[in-house]
Amino acid sequence: MNSIKKTDHFYLIDGSGYIFRAYYALPPLSRKSDGLPTGAVNGFCSMLFKLLEDSRSDDSNHKPTHFAVIFDSARKNFRNDIYSEYKANRTEAPEDLVPQFDYIRKSVKAFNLPSIELLNYEADDLIATYVKQIIKTGAKVTVISSDKDLMQLVTDQVQMLDPMKNKNIGVSEVIEKFGVAPDKVIQIQALTGDKTDNIPEALGIGPKTALELIKEFGNIEELIKNADKIQQNKRKKIIQDSKNNIRISLELVKLESNVTLPLSIDDIVPYSEINKETLLWMYQTMVTIRRFEEQSRREADLGKLRGIHSSIGQEAVPTGVCAHLNDDDFVLGTHRSHHHCIAKGVAL
Repeated sequence: MNSIKKTDHFYLIDGSGYIFRAYYALPPLSRKSDGLPTGAVNGFCSMLFKLLEDSRSDDSNHKPTHFAVIFDSARKNFRNDIYSEYKANRTEAPEDLVPQFDYIRKSVKAFNLPSIELLNYEADDLIATYVKQIIKTGAKVTVISSDKDLMQLVTDQVQMLDPMKNKNIGVSEVIEKFGVAPDKVIQIQALTGDKTDNIPEALGIGPKTALELIKEFGNIEELIKNADKIQQNKRKKIIQDSKNNIRISLELVKLESNVTLPLSIDDIVPYSEINKETLLWMYQTMVTIRRFEEQSRREADLGKLRGIHSSIGQEAVPTGVCAHLNDDDFVLGTHRSHHHCIAKGVAL
């Protein structure tokens, strides 16, 4: 069991958010041998590796010590019991993404990180619970995500990091976005709803009006209780007519922070190093290898790190693996300017 210190810093990674960002950032890729789609696996691993490498080079007092990758377990969860139409407007995951989910989870373990999920809960709920428990120990937390639904968790001890923009999100950034402190964010969201998640809104109440109402009345219950004091008749009627939906929305946007966790915070051990053998196997068997010219074009267009293919037929290992292999693993050496390496024994 791990003893958590006040100097510890946990990085909680929104794995589900990573998956979709990786999937939509890259063109379709597939394994040569059988056509298995691999683009999301490739992008996910590249993003995760970059995060780990950046953290290794951090020599400040805020350097992360613990990592965990947290996923949604299924499309439906306890929120569907509150509101049956929750996320009902969403389509199924893309057909070529579905077979990659399992490989992505395996890749997390190859990086020597815990892969965490729990049936009936969203990743956000597990993150909220971990945050609550970790800050009680005095340790610090950074949530790796740009999801606005997680901004309610931000405090002086808890910040977010947008991995694509490499931008920290603290209390001031949340106030800039919503106009209220993080602990009031859900009050705004309950009024405006969320079309992406099919969360009902108080029809006709936008972000600006919602902010005015919450600043005046403090929270949803006080607003509903004192709706007759709203001077604008139209707003008054909207709140009175929509009070049930508003209360439902408040329950939907509020993150559950008392989940029975599948892995306790004491069992999240300090990060040591990537499991290089497992990671190399992952890349050899699951990730598409492209020819040098094709990869170069993609890198120029997308700025993404890839492996390269030599002119004499050796296969390349994608970004990051070379930093964790021994000299015996190499045939032609490394191309440090592109963070690439060429390894032998790859048969796809």
